[in-house]
Amino acid sequence: MKVIHYWILFACLLLLSSCSQNQQVKDSQLTLMKTTNPGPIVTVKNESKSKVKEIEQDVSSFPELYDVAVLKGKKDTLIVYKVKHLSRFRMKKIEKDINNMLEEKYPNDNFTISSDYKIFLEAVRLEERMKSSKFSYQRAEKRFNDIVKMTKEMK
Repeated sequence: MKVIHYWILFACLLLLSSCSQNQQVKDSQLTLMKTTNPGPIVTVKNESKSKVKEIEQDVSSFPELYDVAVLKGKKDTLIVYKVKHLSRFRMKKIEKDINNMLEEKYPNDNFTISSDYKIFLEAVRLEERMKSSKFSYQRAEKRFNDIVKMTKEMK
């Protein structure tokens, strides 16, 4: 009787372990649980990513932040970040400091800043879509503008 129970237990464990094999997990599925460090996203076809990388490094230098996404469109630049748990009490001050630093260092750019998880998730999803060859720059710019509009509506 014990042998039958062991075989049933073994078969169940084998089936459960084989079901989870070969499943690819996208960054957007794990965005809220871990640091994803999405790359800089530019929705304009012939624009360089060097300035966007520089902005990302500047914002990432804040010790209260642990994940930053920077999206550059034709008119706006969207900066989305995640704040460390114990720093969440000072989120307004952190946002103000980031905004002041960016306005001082890049006075000609228009920035939209958000610490909302939903906006961060949308930024990561946009990056994943941009990696596929079927997603055009026009669609990316339209989706970028939708995200910026969503950010402004939440404030």
